Amino acid sequence: MSTKPALSLSLQFAAPRHRALLPRHKVQRYIRAALELPGEIAVRIVDAEEGRALNRDYRGKDYATNVLTFDYAHEPVVGADLVICAEVVEREAAEMGIPLLDHYAHMLVHGTLHAQGYDHEADDEAEAMEARETEILGGLGFADPYRRR
Repeated sequence: MSTKPALSLSLQFAAPRHRALLPRHKVQRYIRAALELPGEIAVRIVDAEEGRALNRDYRGKDYATNVLTFDYAHEPVVGADLVICAEVVEREAAEMGIPLLDHYAHMLVHGTLHAQGYDHEADDEAEAMEARETEILGGLGFADPYRRR
């Protein structure tokens, strides 16, 4: 049995609507499954207004997106902030017809991979990242998030 890397987690709910769905132990489990090195990660669940402001200010895109990753260090300890927009995740889960928790797990894994340098701008990078996400989520008991689309 492999040992998962250590994780120091800060979990914040600026948008409390999904607090009961995301207890600390679940968030830790999803992030640790995706971590390849020890991590110091803050997860902030926000509303659409804060999500839009952050996406606009840091990426130049004037809309709220599902997850933003601010990565500060890849090694020896992964340091990052993951900002997840509750309304966007809720809307996307409904549009895809999947449970809300499944989509949150995907966004936490996705953001954690970004925090470690994974990307999906080029086709080959996207293929590798999606395969890794599918493998991690499968290990957590979730369906392939890309098979449904």
